[in-house]
Amino acid sequence: MGILNNGSKRQLYFIQFLLILAVTYILYLFLPQKGGAVLPKYELGKPWPGSMLIADERFDILKPYREVEADSMRIVKEFRPYYNLNQNTATEVADNIAKAIRESEKEELQQLIGPLNRSIHSLYSKGVISDDEKAKLQGNTEIRIIKTIGNTKSVLPIDVNSLWVLSQIYGNLFIDEELKKYQSALKSLGIEEYLVPNMEQDIEKCQAELKDELDAIPRYFGEVAKGEKIIDYGQIIDENSYWKLKSLEEKIKGEELVEKQVKAKQLGQALLIMLFLILLTDYINMFKPEYTLKLRHLLFFYSMLLIFPLIALLFNRFTTLSIYIVPFVIVPIMMRVFFDSRTAFITHVILLAIVTVALTLPSEFLATQLVGGMVAIYSLKDMSSRSQLLKTAILATVGMTLIYYLEQLIQIFRFIPTRRTAEFYLYFVFNGILLLLAYPLMSLVEKVFDFTSSVTLIELSNTNKGILRRLSEVAPGTFSHSISVGNLAAEIANRIGADAQLVRTGALYHDIGKVTNPVFFTENQTGVNPHEQISEKESASIIISHVLDGQKLAEQYNLPDVLKNFILTHHGLGVTKYFYIKYQNAHPEEIVDKSTFMYPGPNPFTREQAILMMTDSVEAASHSLSEYTEENISKLVNNIIDSQVNEGYFADSPLTFRDITQAKQVLIEKLKAMYHTRIRYPEAHKKKETPATDNAEQEEKTE
Repeated sequence: MGILNNGSKRQLYFIQFLLILAVTYILYLFLPQKGGAVLPKYELGKPWPGSMLIADERFDILKPYREVEADSMRIVKEFRPYYNLNQNTATEVADNIAKAIRESEKEELQQLIGPLNRSIHSLYSKGVISDDEKAKLQGNTEIRIIKTIGNTKSVLPIDVNSLWVLSQIYGNLFIDEELKKYQSALKSLGIEEYLVPNMEQDIEKCQAELKDELDAIPRYFGEVAKGEKIIDYGQIIDENSYWKLKSLEEKIKGEELVEKQVKAKQLGQALLIMLFLILLTDYINMFKPEYTLKLRHLLFFYSMLLIFPLIALLFNRFTTLSIYIVPFVIVPIMMRVFFDSRTAFITHVILLAIVTVALTLPSEFLATQLVGGMVAIYSLKDMSSRSQLLKTAILATVGMTLIYYLEQLIQIFRFIPTRRTAEFYLYFVFNGILLLLAYPLMSLVEKVFDFTSSVTLIELSNTNKGILRRLSEVAPGTFSHSISVGNLAAEIANRIGADAQLVRTGALYHDIGKVTNPVFFTENQTGVNPHEQISEKESASIIISHVLDGQKLAEQYNLPDVLKNFILTHHGLGVTKYFYIKYQNAHPEEIVDKSTFMYPGPNPFTREQAILMMTDSVEAASHSLSEYTEENISKLVNNIIDSQVNEGYFADSPLTFRDITQAKQVLIEKLKAMYHTRIRYPEAHKKKETPATDNAEQEEKTE
C-alpha cells in the first residue's frame, strides 16, 4: 500500500470512486427490498418511535391473533366429521356368510341363512366402524353420514353412541334366541372374519369443510378510514393502535409493486447512500488531503462506512433485538484516535445517515447515537493512555441513556420509566459493554491499516528505553538537540493546528542515525573534529549517512512508518552546504556533482514533517550565533526558513504561508526565551565615577 500523494489526482479520484461504488453495491445487496414502506420496529406498551402516521386509504383492522386462534380451536373441536356409508356392505357380508354355510354341508345350519341375513342388515343399517376409527371420534358427540342412493347423496347427522363398533358386531348377531343355539357351530365356520365396517371417513370432504369453516372466521373487527390518524410520534402503543399498525403492516406486505416501482425504490436507496459517501470524500479531499496519502488509510475510511451499516442490516434481518445494541460509537472513537475530532464527527454523521436510510429509523435513533458519538469524541480530546477508552465507553453510554430518557420524558410525561421502558435501558448498557471492543480494535487497526495512535506516540516518547536511551548515552548532544527541537516543533504545531504529539515524537527520533558515528557531528564533539582528517566528500558521505542509518535503526526497532518518514524528510533533498561549498572553493576548475553532497530525501509531504525541517535547521544554527539579540535571532530564523521556502522544500506539503509566518514567530519567541535575550540599557554619561558606582553599573549589566 504505497504513498499516493506523488501520483496524479486522477488516480486518487479513480480509486476513491471505485471504493464508493464497492461500498454502495455491497450495502445495496443487503438493503430491505420489499415493496411498500417499511414501518419502524414497535412494541405494545412502548412509545411509537416513528413520525405521525396518517392512513392513505381505508383498511380493515385485524382481530387479535389470540382471538382468531381461540375461534379456530373451538371450530376444530366442534367440527362434525363426514363418513361415507356403504349400502352394499351388509349384503356382501350376508352373502359371504351364506356361502360359507352352504359349503359346510351342515344341514342344521342351512336354516340359519335367513335369520343371519336379517340380523346383519339390521346391525349394519345403523353403521359399523372400526375400533381405530371409533377412538378418533373420542370427544365428538355427532358425526355426519353421507348416504348415496342412486345419483342422490344425502347427509344425515347421527349420534356417535348409536354406531356399532366392529368388535361388537359378532356378539350382537346372536341376540336372536334361534341363532344363539347355533353360536358354537357358526363360530367353527369362522364367520367373524367376514365382518367388516361399512363406514369410512371422507377425509377430502372433512378437510374442505373444515377449511371453509376456518376461513369463515372473522379476521377483522373494525376499519381505519382514509385520512384517519393511526398514531402520533411518542404515543404509547395500546391494544387498539397496536392492531391498527399490524393491519397496516399486513396490508403493506400484501401489496406487490410492479417491477418498475421496485427498481425505482432500489435506485433511490443506492443513490442516496452514494451521495453520503461522496460528501465525506469531498470533505477529505478539500480539508484533509493528507489522509489520502496511503491507500490503506482510504480503505479504513470506507471499511468503517461499510462494516457497521452491514452489521446493522444483518442484525435487523436476523434478530428481533433493538438496533440500539449495535455499538456505532466505535466509529467516531476510531476516527478520533487515528485522525482528528472534526473528521470523526463528520464520519459519524455520514454513518448514521446511511444506517437511517437503510433501516428507516426514527429521529430518536439519530439523537441518541449522535450525542453518544460527540461525547466519545470530546472525552478523547487529550488521549494519553489506552485506559481512557473505558472512561469513553462509560461517558458515551451515559450520554445516550440520558438523551433517551429525556425523549421518553417528553413523550410519556413520567419521571419514573415504565417497566417496559426500563427494560429498554438494558440495550444501552449492553451497547456500552460492546464499546470496550474499541480497546483491542485499536491495536488491530494500527497493524492492518498502518496507523499510529497518539497513545502509541506517547509510549514511543519514553526516553528511558529502546533507541532513545541508546541515543542519550552514545550521543548526548544529539539527544539534547532532539528534545529541544521536539519542544519547539510542538509549540509551532499547537499554534497552527497540526499534530503536536506526532511532531514531538518525530523530533525525538529524527536524528537516531547519528548513534553510528556520533563524534562526526558538532553537538557531540569535545574539542576534536575528525572532519579535519578526511576529505570533504568523505565528510559529506558520513553526514548524509545518518539519514539512512536512522532508517535502518527504525526498521530494527520496529518503529511505525510515520516516524520513519520524519527521519527521511527532516533534511529533504537538501545539500550539505558546508562541505559542498568548501569542496567547490578547493576545486574551482572542477564541475562538482551536486548529488554527491545531497541528502536522499524526499522533501516533507505533511505539515508536521515541514515543521520539523524548519525547527531542526533553526535550532542547530542558533548555537552558532555569537550574540543572542532579538535582531540576530529574528534574522537567523527568517533567513533559514525563507531559504527553505525558496528552494522548494515545502512544495509537497500542505503548509500555507500563514503557517510559515506563525512558525517564524514561535521560533523567534522561544529562542529569545531560551537564550535570555535582553534589551540594551542606555548608558548614563558621568563626569566622575567612584568605585562604588562602577560596581553598581556592572551588577545592572549582568542581570
